[in-house]
Amino acid sequence: MIHWLTGFITRAVSNRASERDHDMKCPACGCPEDKVVDTRVSKDGDAIRRRRECMECKNRFTTYESVLRTEVMVVKRDGTREEFCPGKLQAGIEHACWKRQISERQISDIVKTITNRIDQLNQREVASTRVGQFAMEELEKTDSVAFVRFASVYRRFKQVDDFLDEIKGLNQRD
Repeated sequence: MIHWLTGFITRAVSNRASERDHDMKCPACGCPEDKVVDTRVSKDGDAIRRRRECMECKNRFTTYESVLRTEVMVVKRDGTREEFCPGKLQAGIEHACWKRQISERQISDIVKTITNRIDQLNQREVASTRVGQFAMEELEKTDSVAFVRFASVYRRFKQVDDFLDEIKGLNQRD
């Protein structure tokens, strides 16, 4: 498959119908021919952002290229398994950070750090407790209130004393 660089028409060249079915298509009109008008590497260097313009309708749209991670399964407390989903982790961290002075960028960085730590384990399966521990370590560095909020769900606090004990432990670590 050949793709031309910036400024040229991007079109997959193939004689096999199965490959032609996977051409990049304009989201507005479905035309498979577009040109790349801008290419940039993300700040972290983990993705390439391309601005494209459809040759048919002139609609502009953005595509991202990134390396696909190895599938990691999370083993939950009850023994069930599900694919690791950074979006689910981010939602939990956003919930813990609600109405705190923590930017979306900081939350995104926390999720990337945790995702990288999971990838560095080089394991096909990781316990949900490990993921939760990674999240708590990152939140503890960022915001103590968000840390306690996350801990209350992760550790399944049942009473006010559970909160107080965690806060006492947090104060002792500071």
